[in-house]
Amino acid sequence: MEITTTTDGTTTTLALEGWLDTTTAPQFGDALNQIDSSCTDLVLDFSNLEYISSAGLRQVVSAHKKMRGALTITNVSAEVMQVFKMAGFDKRLNIS
Repeated sequence: MEITTTTDGTTTTLALEGWLDTTTAPQFGDALNQIDSSCTDLVLDFSNLEYISSAGLRQVVSAHKKMRGALTITNVSAEVMQVFKMAGFDKRLNIS
């Protein structure tokens, strides 16, 4: 998995490419931990995310908690959205 981080003012965007699973979840966790404390809004761009596992879902929850709800997930594929819906994330997270 590749993660591209961009910052615009107080908004940080993490663009994920590939699979977010047991193997790559720690890499995503590391990227979350590197977000500057001045960040008030986090955007997860999933336009190139092909797959997410339960380990990936746990990291998304971690990001949501870290940002105290100031989290937006964008460009979610139908396959990833199906996993979000099964987990109930579509009702609790800001997915656009």
